[in-house]
Amino acid sequence: MAWRRGVREFLLHVDPAIPRSPAWRRVSSASHHRTIQAVPREASGGRAAAKERAQGRVPSVVVSLSGSAQLPREAPRQLLSTDAKQIKEILKQSPYFCTTPIQLQVRAGVRSSAVLQSGTVLPIKINTNKKTGEILNLIMAWAEKGKEILVKIPLEFKGEDACIGLKKGGYLHKVRNALKYECPLEHIPQKIDVDISNLDIGDKIFAHDLQVDSSLKLLSNKITVPLCEIKAPKPEANSDE
Repeated sequence: MAWRRGVREFLLHVDPAIPRSPAWRRVSSASHHRTIQAVPREASGGRAAAKERAQGRVPSVVVSLSGSAQLPREAPRQLLSTDAKQIKEILKQSPYFCTTPIQLQVRAGVRSSAVLQSGTVLPIKINTNKKTGEILNLIMAWAEKGKEILVKIPLEFKGEDACIGLKKGGYLHKVRNALKYECPLEHIPQKIDVDISNLDIGDKIFAHDLQVDSSLKLLSNKITVPLCEIKAPKPEANSDE
């Protein structure tokens, strides 16, 4: 009820020791998943990371890809800590997490409302434990509008139900599942569709066949390698009678 919320806000104002919920849970449900809430962390290394995860946190890093530093390992970085529950919620709502720009707020503390830094970031990599699904760490990059940024864009193959070659008994051989591009933040596609519906047996699709925005620059030295191919049916092995 409204009066209860008012009383709680009054008590929080007069007594800052009263526990407050994490900042990302205090914002509206319609917007909290669009802003990652983080706090600075000082310690790095395996032990420090394990301690973070034990406390329900995700060891995170945000890098600045500016000037000559175009690769994450070469760039200046900030050590951060993010909330594991929030990151999991974002992942559920963003199947293409690593190609989706998102807001980042760095606050003074987990329960602090003081914002030290904010801006748009692009998630670069998220590592998880393959057995348990636990999020191990998260790497992000500051992303300014209009700035060229390197991004790995996933390929999504479509049209299998209508594919001519598949109807003849062939099978789809996928060679690449993603491509690296350099493009402005505002033109990053979450995914690239690869339509195979018109492919016959022996047909291939190459990177230059894809329909992408003209601002995207393909970064690959394997342009002669196909993304996929419809291969002929495998001959059945003859069994001895």
